[in-house]
Amino acid sequence: MPNIELKAYQATEITFVNKLESGTRVELANKYSYNVGYSNNNTCKGEFSIEVADKTNEEKFNVKVVIAGIFTFSPDMQKERIHVESFKMLFPYARALITTITANAGIPPIIIPTIDIESQSIYKFEKPQG
Repeated sequence: MPNIELKAYQATEITFVNKLESGTRVELANKYSYNVGYSNNNTCKGEFSIEVADKTNEEKFNVKVVIAGIFTFSPDMQKERIHVESFKMLFPYARALITTITANAGIPPIIIPTIDIESQSIYKFEKPQG
């Protein structure tokens, strides 16, 4: 059995705004966030949010996607490893969705660069279960 397995995913939010005049040049900025919430029975929910917007005028051009995934994992797996591996499984879906939305909107498709999460610092905040 793999250490972690994606059981299901879904897009929970999709926002697209394109109010740019034809031929307008934009400089895009990407914002990311990824959080994992843990439940009983070695399951967790990862939520990946990505927003791409014009650096100078977010109201004119902006695309945002939030994707949630349900994972199962081995009981001996460390949370930092779960965070990294679950991110790696969800990221391609979010990346493809951004590309599909922009390509189908009649503008040049936006292809999000890959993210090497293993080289990033992971800030861990434990949420109390309620």
